[in-house]
Amino acid sequence: MPHYPGWDATFRGKVWRTTHFPRIKEDMPTFLGVPHAVTKKDLEGADVVIIGAPFVAGFGRQYSGVDKDEWIVATKHVRQQSIRYRSGYIQDFDLDVFEHLKVVDYGDANIPPETSYEGTVEKILEAQEATIAKVQDALDIGAIPIVIGQNSPCGSYAVGKPVADRAKGPVGMVSLDTHWDAWPYDWATMSPHIAGSTNWKDKLYRDCPNMSIPHLVEIGERGMLEDPATIRRYVSQGANFMPMWKIRTELGIEGCVRNLDQAFAGSDAVYCHFDMDVMGGAGPSDGDMLGELAEPIGMTDYEAIRLGHECGKRGADALSFICIPPGSAVTYRVIVYVMMYFMAGLAMRKIGKGA
Repeated sequence: MPHYPGWDATFRGKVWRTTHFPRIKEDMPTFLGVPHAVTKKDLEGADVVIIGAPFVAGFGRQYSGVDKDEWIVATKHVRQQSIRYRSGYIQDFDLDVFEHLKVVDYGDANIPPETSYEGTVEKILEAQEATIAKVQDALDIGAIPIVIGQNSPCGSYAVGKPVADRAKGPVGMVSLDTHWDAWPYDWATMSPHIAGSTNWKDKLYRDCPNMSIPHLVEIGERGMLEDPATIRRYVSQGANFMPMWKIRTELGIEGCVRNLDQAFAGSDAVYCHFDMDVMGGAGPSDGDMLGELAEPIGMTDYEAIRLGHECGKRGADALSFICIPPGSAVTYRVIVYVMMYFMAGLAMRKIGKGA
């Protein structure tokens, strides 16, 4: 696994800012130095609310063959890597995101660290509700939540359900993943109460009748990982499934982008879910850092960033991440880019530039 340089090395390296930026903890700045929202009142006027959801599923010390200590720090490491950038100005678009959007960092959901090692049903539900509470606070004031998570339900179901609960009409979803996560139960707990790594999508569609399968755009799965009945059920009910093979051989990234419209056209809200194991070994660093989750024909970092940007341009209502590849500074920067290019899309939509 690549060696992550840590906060001291990051801070003393190529960091454009002085020491004068908000910090949630000594070694955790706010995302790109935006204001730290401590209370719900601090969210007032925000367009985007950044939320951390540090949770890793299951019992014990490892997840998919990688030490959980490496997974759970994603929320912190993404923020650490973000502070190396000068501002919200994206030269690709000649656009300063923060000139057009008020962005605040709401810190992390109140998830005790031991929850990621004990894995009981009760602990998982507490973590889920803690994340939902933060997401609901953002939605209450009309902001778009961006949740930096690591495992389900905190980085998936706990974001999609509050969006669906508020929508009056059908809710679309753009989902990037290596796995469908649509098994009818959670393998880890066997509990009907848990929207876990194997079943959060199935539970979200069961619990929220307005989650619309004809407005589901599913991107990135490939290979021999799934039960055929699961995929055929979603496709037969109208989901637009773009496996990586189809993207590589037929659609390309431009065709994939065009198909995003299915999630947005005629829907009342859209939830965007990025499971970053979709990159497999095609990202900027060694795919083996994902352990058992790494698969061939992965999505590139550009493709993931581009899809995030296009979801922002189309007016997504929430964005979240799980399975952020651990251990490498550059992989955390990919998440920073996805978030910022997503927000650039939101800003373009707001000012009518290229939307």
